[in-house]
Amino acid sequence: MPYYRESWAKRRRLGYKGSWELLENWPILEKDHLRSNGRALIADDANPRRMFHDCSSGSTGTPVNLWFSRKTLHAWYALFEARWRRWCGVSRFDRWAILGGQIVTPTGQTKPPFWVWNAGMRQLYMSSYHLAPGYIPHYLDALERYGIRYLWGYSSSLYSLAQGALQSGRSGMRMRVAIANAEPLLDHQREVIAAAFQCPVKETYGMTEMVAAASECEHGTLHLWPEIGRLEIEGDEDSLPGQRTGEMIATGLCNVDMPLIRYRIGDRASLPLDTVDCACGRTLPILARIEGRSDDLLFTKDGRTIGRLDPVFKGKFLLQEAQIIQESLTSVRLRYVPAPGCTEQQMRAMVGQIRARMGDVRVQTECVPAIPRGPNNKFRAVVCNLPSEQRRSLLQTRAVL
Repeated sequence: MPYYRESWAKRRRLGYKGSWELLENWPILEKDHLRSNGRALIADDANPRRMFHDCSSGSTGTPVNLWFSRKTLHAWYALFEARWRRWCGVSRFDRWAILGGQIVTPTGQTKPPFWVWNAGMRQLYMSSYHLAPGYIPHYLDALERYGIRYLWGYSSSLYSLAQGALQSGRSGMRMRVAIANAEPLLDHQREVIAAAFQCPVKETYGMTEMVAAASECEHGTLHLWPEIGRLEIEGDEDSLPGQRTGEMIATGLCNVDMPLIRYRIGDRASLPLDTVDCACGRTLPILARIEGRSDDLLFTKDGRTIGRLDPVFKGKFLLQEAQIIQESLTSVRLRYVPAPGCTEQQMRAMVGQIRARMGDVRVQTECVPAIPRGPNNKFRAVVCNLPSEQRRSLLQTRAVL
């Protein structure tokens, strides 16, 4: 690969003596490097004209370009079938609905259908851009009409659909499973989705770059797929006893035509410090926890960092959705979409939950009709607007909550 050859040649010219045969000696591949040098990371014996081209969703607004061979995609989808579907008791022969980021109907459309039927995949692709309360009954009707057996989609989209089903008294629709992907699955989302569709809710992890993947077993454990990549955790933060938490650095093992070596994914996670046996009997390594995007950390005045804030949303808060935005070390904004019955007392309680975790901060509440989505219509429950230089400085002296 031209990029890696030049990278190592430059390091040698600068006097670096470490062996390239040791993975820890390889420099971390940042997303900006991938964006700027996409084709230079393709293997010399691979022909991009004969490969499949794809792009990541680009959480920063600028996607990365990727190339895959047919053999790589066959391997990926075989694991996809074995570990994401079969573990959940479904298969590619079952009818399923997906709520994803593709625009399948014009965003300005106000009448159904808000979906398209993909007969080849037995898939009902439903728009995640039209999940307004007034449209959700149409979605539920379509699920029944097409005989859908299981759901797949963004955690926030499945949650919105489930809320609409419960609020409209349509909770009698039983699915085999609801599989959440692309966004962290929060505990309160899992509970609502399970109640609405009377089925287990499973979390998955993966990305277009195809360097790491995980699936949840029947005992609620996320198992990594070692065939896809080798995962490292950068950092020595002990947020929970027996776990190591930090940024995910992965080396892809599946896409040999465009291998990403020590690639910074941009997500944070926790790995067990010691080998842990799962009650399911599988010996696959365990991913203890997905913390979310690295950019979604919040910071406190006393030097702590706070990862997932989903405990704040637990309880009897009548909200459609909420988003916490940090503007400064002393100021936080709480955007929320109220559900029927939401009271000022409930909002004061939620503000108290935030202060209990972040200390003495000013919390401004903002009632909005909807919370804007990011690229590919993904939802961010936490947003940190601190300057990047300030975040880097704070991370150097952090103590993790």
